[in-house]
Amino acid sequence: MEADPPAARITASAPATNEVRDTMNPRSSLRPLDVVIRIAIVGLVLGTAYIHSTLGGLLFTLNALGYLVAAVAIVIPLGLAIRFRWFIRLGLMGYAATAIVAWAVQGPYYSTAYIAKAIEVTLITLLAIDFYRMDGNPIKVVRGELGLLASKLGRRPATGQAGA
Repeated sequence: MEADPPAARITASAPATNEVRDTMNPRSSLRPLDVVIRIAIVGLVLGTAYIHSTLGGLLFTLNALGYLVAAVAIVIPLGLAIRFRWFIRLGLMGYAATAIVAWAVQGPYYSTAYIAKAIEVTLITLLAIDFYRMDGNPIKVVRGELGLLASKLGRRPATGQAGA
């Protein structure tokens, strides 16, 4: 008799997350196109980090440092980063989108800024493609992770009254 694989044992104890959990497991090996996409993502992140680092001022410097950290997080072969790479991708998409919105509200509107925003729009697009290729449907991934968190917390009801 063949032993159940670990994923089957885990999902058998939590039937509510069975379908989602199976789709949450990212592929373990990268295909050549995946590597090209990752290299392009890191290149775009480093490009916009460089642009922001040359602008001076605390806000631009911190923005550049945030992009540098994201570039490392997107490729580091650390187990925790690999497990939550989906979250890193979503976070980097949000970070780039926030930079675009902040620029649209505040400016300044000069040629280098337009280049940086084009890089960030391209970055968001490539991150979405990478997310879909590696993790699948983002809604299913987030729901699955929330379901997993709820099962780990035991879905305990509140023990006291609100405001008490």
